[in-house]
Amino acid sequence: MLTAAGRLFRENGIRATGVDAISRGAGLTHGAFYSQFESKEALAAEAIRLALSRSRRVWQRAAEGKRGSEAFRRIVAGYRSPAHRDAPGRGCVVAALGPSIARQPRMVRRAFTRELKDAVGFLAGLVPGDDPARRHEGAIAAFACMTGALILARAVDDERFSSQILETAASRIVRGGRRGR
Repeated sequence: MLTAAGRLFRENGIRATGVDAISRGAGLTHGAFYSQFESKEALAAEAIRLALSRSRRVWQRAAEGKRGSEAFRRIVAGYRSPAHRDAPGRGCVVAALGPSIARQPRMVRRAFTRELKDAVGFLAGLVPGDDPARRHEGAIAAFACMTGALILARAVDDERFSSQILETAASRIVRGGRRGR
C-alpha cells in the first residue's frame, strides 16, 4: 500500500489522491486501508518516509565502490537524467511534492523533515572538502539545486529546454562541489 500511495501522491498530489484510489492501486479494499492506517495523513507520512529512504538507497548503490567526488557526480547525473524527469511517479518525492508538503499536517512534515535531513547528511559525506559544516552546506545547496532543476525541467513544454535546465544545473552542482562549497 505504501508503494502505491507514494506513486499516486507523486503523480497526482496528496490532496488529489483519495483513499479509494490508493486502495485500488494497492489491490486492497477501502476497509483494508483503515485496518492499516488511522488516516490518509498517517499513510502520507509513511509513504513519503519510504519514498525518501528508497531514494537514499539508490544513491548508496550509485556511490558503492566510488570515491566521494565520483560518487557525488554519479548521483547528480542519475538525478538529472531524462528518465528521472519523465517518471514523476517513481522519481524524487521532494521534487514532486515539496510545495504541497508545506501545507500538510505536522505528522507528514515531520516524516519528510527527518528523511530529508538523512538524505542531506548522506550527500554531505560525498561533497568534497575538509570542513564538515561547509560540506553540509554544499549538500543542502546541491540538493536544492537538483530538486529545483527537476521541477523546472518537468514544468516546461520544450524538451530541448528541459534537457538544458537539467544539464546546466548538474554542471553547476558538480563544479561547485569541486570547490568544496
